[in-house]
Amino acid sequence: MFIEQPSKWLRWLYPSAIWRMDHSEKAVYITFDDGPIPEATPWILDTLDKYDVKATFFMVGDNVRKYPELYDMIKSRGHQVGNHTHNHIGGLRHSYRGYLRNVRKADDYIHSNLFRPPHGWMRHDQYLYLRKKYTVIMWDLVTRDYSRRLNADDVFENVKLYTRPGSIITFHDSLRSIDKLKTALPKSLEWLKGQGYKFKVFDDNQQRSRHLK
Repeated sequence: MFIEQPSKWLRWLYPSAIWRMDHSEKAVYITFDDGPIPEATPWILDTLDKYDVKATFFMVGDNVRKYPELYDMIKSRGHQVGNHTHNHIGGLRHSYRGYLRNVRKADDYIHSNLFRPPHGWMRHDQYLYLRKKYTVIMWDLVTRDYSRRLNADDVFENVKLYTRPGSIITFHDSLRSIDKLKTALPKSLEWLKGQGYKFKVFDDNQQRSRHLK
């Protein structure tokens, strides 16, 4: 993943991907990558409920296969879901066909028109195909909650420093992140609310239509 905000050249590499939403609206899009897992997802959902916030979960298909009750819980609480491949594989390390097979396999469990590539990378031929089938959602701010070099306060500071209208903010529904999230996520949601931000989720049908125009 790239540090905090993606560079201009990375946005240029995947030009039809969505990196940030409407700049003129004071709204943010909270996203979680990599789950669902029993050690993190239920706590994240309870915390989002506490603050009356809906989010978009980019999920690993094999995790949904193992924990279908968590997928159902995410959907039943009104959150959006997206495809994050079946085995959290990086496009650069896999062939064109192998990567696309893995994305399609995740479709059997996730059922979404939204896609986010693990690590924020994929080969250009993979991207050119996937953008025809999915709305590719990237991010405007990655909190780096997965980093061993950062603590919970650092994660929260990243939210404060880099959030702006239309930001797509990425947290992680993972073992590497959950200890920091238990402090950083409530503080971030409280701060965002205090700054007057609204919280929105992606509508996969609307985003698909916008992408194809």
